[in-house]
Amino acid sequence: MILYGCMVLHGSDAYYRLQQAVYWDRPDRSITNVSMSTSSAHTTFIIENLKESYQIGEELFVTVHAKNFENTSKSYGGDFFQAKLFWSKTKASVFGEVVDLLNGSYSVRFLLPWVGLAQVAVRLIHSSEAVQVLKRHRDTDSDRVYFNGYYEGPGPNKTRLSETVTCNVKWDKNGLERMGTGDCCCEYNDPRTQETWRCQRPKSLPCSALVYHSMGGYRNRLTNKEKMFMTQTNKGIIGDKSIIKIFHSNGNETTDVTEKCRPGLHTPVPAGFYLKDVWTSFVCSTRHFTTLTTTECLKNKHIYMMGDSTMRQWFEFFVKTVSTLKQMNLHVQYQSGPLIAVDVENNIDLHWRAHGVPLRTRKSAVADLHYISNEIDDQAGGPHTVFIFNLGPHFTTYPLDFYTHRVLRIRKAVLALLQRAPATTVIIKTVNTGYKDIFGSDWYSLQLNRVLHWAFQDVGVYILDVWQMTACHYSKENIHPGPVIIKNEMDILLSFLCPE
Repeated sequence: MILYGCMVLHGSDAYYRLQQAVYWDRPDRSITNVSMSTSSAHTTFIIENLKESYQIGEELFVTVHAKNFENTSKSYGGDFFQAKLFWSKTKASVFGEVVDLLNGSYSVRFLLPWVGLAQVAVRLIHSSEAVQVLKRHRDTDSDRVYFNGYYEGPGPNKTRLSETVTCNVKWDKNGLERMGTGDCCCEYNDPRTQETWRCQRPKSLPCSALVYHSMGGYRNRLTNKEKMFMTQTNKGIIGDKSIIKIFHSNGNETTDVTEKCRPGLHTPVPAGFYLKDVWTSFVCSTRHFTTLTTTECLKNKHIYMMGDSTMRQWFEFFVKTVSTLKQMNLHVQYQSGPLIAVDVENNIDLHWRAHGVPLRTRKSAVADLHYISNEIDDQAGGPHTVFIFNLGPHFTTYPLDFYTHRVLRIRKAVLALLQRAPATTVIIKTVNTGYKDIFGSDWYSLQLNRVLHWAFQDVGVYILDVWQMTACHYSKENIHPGPVIIKNEMDILLSFLCPE
């Protein structure tokens, strides 16, 4: 079994599976010069055994050859590439599965899911050398993102005292010890999550006077060499610009999925594809919802959403789409919530609130920041209850074992919820693509996604994997996707809730 604090995950191979999920190859030599790192300008890709035409449902294979700035082929793996097949005129795209061959070459597999034309695009998100920079800072430099704690209390002569100090997670040996030791800090231990938040001790107010929380700022501690490694970020690479011609199949090959959406389904690669701005899922048979059918699907449901601002986008979508949902003003910080919208006519109540600290947000009441697992523990559940959550971008600067501890605590809460109320619907949204820097890179997010899948693969929940949907779309990458992507995500979500 694996033990994370109070959390236990049974199974003799559980730890091995986690290590396999997050394994990433690294350079097999000391990198003494930036010229040894992968260069997007010299790296190329070719289409293997290109044919004059293909049939829908066939596969296309591409090989990427990584080269350094000296135009020398690399002999080790670890580069982070993303690839897609696309055709701009029909707004068509599909995600490609990149396999690291661990020798400087990478194989990319594409499914050909639409009839028409297509081209290949490959991007170098990070070189293998930049990935090592990301990994080192994740494991040793978590306080490069820091937070503010606001203390308030009564002063002399009916005055009001206030102090602002620096706060962060308490977690050993990852840079957070720089806040100090001994009596340096006020510590706030949550007895249920077994996590401790701590703030530098205010000079004149007691620890009990902590009232507000906010984002503090960023500290960039990259060395000059590390900064050079990080400049080769999100660059397109040169390759075969051949136009792929795809025709209807003469045989039985089809990309249609007939299986109804249900808990526990595997997310394949590709998970689906875009055509004319509509996502067709390969996970399960999804429907496309109108305002009327959206309202009908949400009828008689209590929907609790928790997470970050990308989950808040879903709340905002429903409020905008369902005209009978009326949002109430709870006079709180909008960025962190809680938010609520109610449709009395159709008996719908919709809730959103941010997950607990760490949270990069504007000044918010500490009392409003709840841990996801505690919220789940406090839900009775039942056939009319839907609990949706996500956990990602605010955890990119912390070691994987901290994130894993948080995820496993949520897993325990979900299992208990489903035991006492099996008819409860639980949906997990994965992390979007978007960030490419030392504070929130896609490589960090991909690792978090793998931990999420590992922890919940056998729990009987819906995992709505939006990684590919945000990675292969034609719109400019943004951690907050545009309306087209959100609408397609909502169609999948509603197909989970109302498969027929």
